[in-house]
Amino acid sequence: MPSTDARTLLLAAVPTAAAGAIAAVISGVVAGGKGALGAVVGTLVVILFMGMGMLVLQRTAKNFPHLFQAMGLMLYTAQLLLLLVFMMAFKDTTLFDAKAFAFTLLAATIVWVTAQARAYMKTKILYVDPESAKGDTPVKTGPAA
Repeated sequence: MPSTDARTLLLAAVPTAAAGAIAAVISGVVAGGKGALGAVVGTLVVILFMGMGMLVLQRTAKNFPHLFQAMGLMLYTAQLLLLLVFMMAFKDTTLFDAKAFAFTLLAATIVWVTAQARAYMKTKILYVDPESAKGDTPVKTGPAA
């Protein structure tokens, strides 16, 4: 993983984890231990789903740049379907508070997307190949006029 990819992942995951910690404290105060656990689970789901999606999309962009946009749309759909499966599996759970989970999931997703957008805006990515500027001067092959 190139350093810009790792930096972008880190710059998105750290604020999300911080927001999750704040949500866990608030949920713990409002809904008790189950609320705090729901907030932690919501934060982990966002970090895992978004982090894996980001890694898959970056690998796709490097190996198959012509499939980048289609892969992004498919990945977004797959993330939503996986989240739906996760939520259906735990819809009647008593392990954690569902409201704390849902609000934390929403807040952590917003923080992740915002932090990722900010990281991309701050990252300096070359759009010109620096090696092409180091080439030799062209040699004239035609007649001099």
